[in-house]
Amino acid sequence: MKSIDIDIGGTFTDCYVHWEGKTVLKKAPTTPYDLSVGLIQTLKETSAELNVPFEELIPQVERFRYSTTVAMNRLIERKGPKLGLITTEGFEDVIFVGKASQWQDGMTLKYRRNLAQARKPQSLIKRHHTVGIKERIDSFGQILRPLDEDDVREKLQYLVDQGVRGFVVTCLFSYLNPVHERRIKEIIEEEYPDYYLGAMPVFLSSEIHPKRDEYTRSNTTILNGYLHQLINEEVGKIRDELIKNVYRGSILMVHNTGGMAESIRTSAVQTFNGGPVAGLMGGAHFSKQYGLKNAVVADMGGTSFDIGVIAGGSTRSYQNNPVIDRFLVDLPILDSKSIGAGGGSIAKINYDFGKRLEVGPESAGSMPGPVCYNQGGNEPTVTDADLVLGYINPDYFHGGKKKLNYRKAYRAIKQNIADPLNISTEEAALLIKKVVDANMGNEIRKETVLKGLNPKDFALFAIGGGGPMHATGLSDVAGIKKIMTFPFSSVFCAYSSSTMDIMHIYEYSKKIPLIEPNSKKYFTDYEAFNSVVNQLKEKAIRDIVGEGFSEEQIVFQLELDMKYGGQLNILRASSPLLSIESPADITEIYNRFEKEYSEAYSAMGTYPEGGVDIENFVLKAVIPQKAEDLKTYEFVSEDPNAALKELRDAYWEVDGGKGIMLKTPVYDYRLLQCGNKIKGPAIIESVDTTYVISIGWTYVLDQYLNGIIEKEG
Repeated sequence: MKSIDIDIGGTFTDCYVHWEGKTVLKKAPTTPYDLSVGLIQTLKETSAELNVPFEELIPQVERFRYSTTVAMNRLIERKGPKLGLITTEGFEDVIFVGKASQWQDGMTLKYRRNLAQARKPQSLIKRHHTVGIKERIDSFGQILRPLDEDDVREKLQYLVDQGVRGFVVTCLFSYLNPVHERRIKEIIEEEYPDYYLGAMPVFLSSEIHPKRDEYTRSNTTILNGYLHQLINEEVGKIRDELIKNVYRGSILMVHNTGGMAESIRTSAVQTFNGGPVAGLMGGAHFSKQYGLKNAVVADMGGTSFDIGVIAGGSTRSYQNNPVIDRFLVDLPILDSKSIGAGGGSIAKINYDFGKRLEVGPESAGSMPGPVCYNQGGNEPTVTDADLVLGYINPDYFHGGKKKLNYRKAYRAIKQNIADPLNISTEEAALLIKKVVDANMGNEIRKETVLKGLNPKDFALFAIGGGGPMHATGLSDVAGIKKIMTFPFSSVFCAYSSSTMDIMHIYEYSKKIPLIEPNSKKYFTDYEAFNSVVNQLKEKAIRDIVGEGFSEEQIVFQLELDMKYGGQLNILRASSPLLSIESPADITEIYNRFEKEYSEAYSAMGTYPEGGVDIENFVLKAVIPQKAEDLKTYEFVSEDPNAALKELRDAYWEVDGGKGIMLKTPVYDYRLLQCGNKIKGPAIIESVDTTYVISIGWTYVLDQYLNGIIEKEG
């Protein structure tokens, strides 16, 4: 198998290549002005390492998989197109009024503490670019007021005169009956053909997100419309470069739902947070390989720290609606959290809070980058601190491809942090490390302890360029005793897409009273349930067969959004059945719901006396993909001295929180052998990352050549 897996992040573009049994890992700075530039750079370096001419490399590739955070970055920059919103007359202010939580949706803890100064997010569509049209469909999908087509044409002309070059259409209850939305799209295409004003994309909520709740449905459709052009352009450039180099296959894109699909069948909003989700799925793959039920996937990159939790052997979707940027949406996104803590996170003293040191969320990115990059940066970062502490070799960063300026990093920390706090530069660097480790470790505690989980029961998967370097420090804070690292930790998210299945998700909102309140009578109209599932299956089969797969390859999985009558909490429960044929089937579905509800909210919250309702159907159509098997190696020796490079001065934290400079053994990762055991303090240097083994931790290279770091005692 010859495959290329790419993850384009805010700071680095990561590449994992599987080539007839060989693997190649590459990193290059992300090029925001044109993502294909950084991508092609990694592929050229790959071709050189494989000794395959670049012009011969791409034509031989069988599978190209791609994850990205470009949607997240572009949304932050607010560089989307000017869109118009067309909705039902009288409901023009839905997205502007929002819900009570809109004041704090997407805000960091720092700003939520001061809600008096909170402001609603600025909408991606301006109020004067929003129009209401004369039409109305009721909550049963029946037409109460026919569409006034003359009114539609008049409002369209107004929007075009305002400079709008794209339309989002979200009418009330269109998910039950999309006839009006579809006719509006036809009118737009009739009135404004491509040759008139150029392409005027139209996004229908009944196609993008056919679910109840007009607020989240509108937000989801608007976000998709806002990101559509940007994602299309970025993916288009990459596709053009690949085609130019004679790539003949399809581009598979990672979705934030935990699967992949062809780029032409990927909506823009599905790419949001794709990289971290890929990492989470890779963690789930290794959890199964190692028989681990509980794991935290911790990805420390250059800009952010992303975590995902695997509990009880499975990943988690958001139980409450996820927030993208500052906008509440309703998508089956896998639950992952992100904070501004990475190698480029800037360290500053907050004089308003008594000279308190703060690290992040602001990042120096890849340009200008940390001070030690010698690219014009002047504010100390986490990478500068790691360099001053002696953990990073300035002559071996990225395998020696980039030389770091130790003196500039030292001076920046001394002037900006050490002198104002009246401490040594080494103490200041250690303090920066401790603060960022605390930020990351406490975020893990929030995602475990606050949800009734014990961190001691979890293993930490340390991934990303900075993950192995800070793993022991953040694990001490989080209370985790076991860490796993990998030969490809620094490009783990890129690797992870090779472990993911091709998957499409289809949703349909329909309320079905599965169990009636008080009487506990079971639902008897089985066809109402089965017809929804069959309708979703037919759509899935059309789409997937159109991608070149056979119907027999599809594995269907059904999930149901369910709740007890009289309660507000809706739980997405896995259904053991795809159809209902008898009361026993209903009992089986309810028992699964009750079990998962009890795990999520406590058994005390179950209330079958109030009845049980199905609110929404979610069908997953999966084409399983075989991940490469882990290769096993024979035990060689516990003694790692054959890999010893040097003894280096490094500054370590000892009991009591104080620091001490120690002569520290530094090992070459490439020379380590199966069974080698390294007791901290120690440093292991790889081409693309550094493994820091703190005092009180021990590193062992296992039979798969993955590193296991465990707390002593």
